[in-house]
Amino acid sequence: MADTLIKVDLSKQATTNEMVHNRWHPDIPMACWVKPGDEFILETYDWTGGFIKNNDSADDVRDIDLSTVHYLSGPVGVKGAEPGDLLVVDLLDIGAKQDSMWGFNGFFSKKNGGGFLTEHFPLAQKSIWDIHGMFTKSRHVPGVEYAGLIHPGLIGCLPDKKMLDAWNEREVDFIATQPDRVPPLANPPFAATAHLGKLTGDAKAKVAAEGARTVPPREHGGNCDIKDLSRGSKIFFPVYVEGAGLSVGDLHFSQGDGEITFCGAIEMAGWVHMRVTLIKGGMAKYGIKNPIFKPSKITPNYNDYLIFEGISVDEQGKQHYLDVHVAYRQACLNAIEYLKKFGYSGAQAYSILGTAPVQGHISGVVDIPNACATLWLPTQIFDFDINPSAAGPIKHIDGSIQMPLSQDL
Repeated sequence: MADTLIKVDLSKQATTNEMVHNRWHPDIPMACWVKPGDEFILETYDWTGGFIKNNDSADDVRDIDLSTVHYLSGPVGVKGAEPGDLLVVDLLDIGAKQDSMWGFNGFFSKKNGGGFLTEHFPLAQKSIWDIHGMFTKSRHVPGVEYAGLIHPGLIGCLPDKKMLDAWNEREVDFIATQPDRVPPLANPPFAATAHLGKLTGDAKAKVAAEGARTVPPREHGGNCDIKDLSRGSKIFFPVYVEGAGLSVGDLHFSQGDGEITFCGAIEMAGWVHMRVTLIKGGMAKYGIKNPIFKPSKITPNYNDYLIFEGISVDEQGKQHYLDVHVAYRQACLNAIEYLKKFGYSGAQAYSILGTAPVQGHISGVVDIPNACATLWLPTQIFDFDINPSAAGPIKHIDGSIQMPLSQDL
């Protein structure tokens, strides 16, 4: 049996747990140490540290202070790991905590972070998803059930000081180009809500002021939200500090490619069973700048899809040059409009695309001026036939069932 090296008590605030942190900084102390070849288990909070509740109100999604997230278990020090090595992490198994067999999906208010389709869904909304073994369904989004592809949305190693400074400089400079933008272009360091694990003493204020926020993916991995990085995956992380400093959190029961709802998959508290090994000098040997990984050997067996196209012409008809972000946005909007014909609200359809194992593809980036992106929606997750036919769509969903909605205060 692998030892559980980090435990979380969901009845207590995450800020009372010195085995977790919510910033990236090389001076955050290791929570625990392992040896190459060791197997171990880390328990994790959901990414908000338990702020979002299993209820029928979206006020918590509206009101959350996003400067507090993400709460990560770690850092785990690996003996013998040195800068320039590759840390090899095998994700042996992942699951939900037995005392928390549910997850949530939400859209942030535009005033509090927004999301991929904020202009279409500017107010906070939430759906709750119950976990039944390997399957999930929601009282707020009827007519669908799907198997989970459980994965950590966020996993990575500590940066060194040079890398940390580069992150902060480029992101703060980027914010300065549109300082009043809502939502902001990026999130700068913010000392007031930094939680730094075991760090104490005079160094704490300095690290809190410098610590990089955990919101974006970066060169070390971080918040990449890759749904196929699941049980059975093998990840090769660049090592930047002595001991590597591996941290993990933001577990998802299921997610569509892109995590387009931002609070975005089915977020949950859980545990990760992993094994670590080292490839000495691996960064130079393989020319690795960002992590690489091998996908899970276990994936949901969906093999029938409706595929929605989008091109790089936005909702206002404005032409963009080979812009895959705009193209994928259009593919998602096209899928939402389609699902509305079966009785779903726009919010319910959006929630399905954020939580179900939809596939996102960059399908064309050379035919000027339009990039083409596609969204692959598995038809087998629905309780009814969603394929087009001569008879036209039949409204299968009771329009009285809605997702909780909060008004901005």
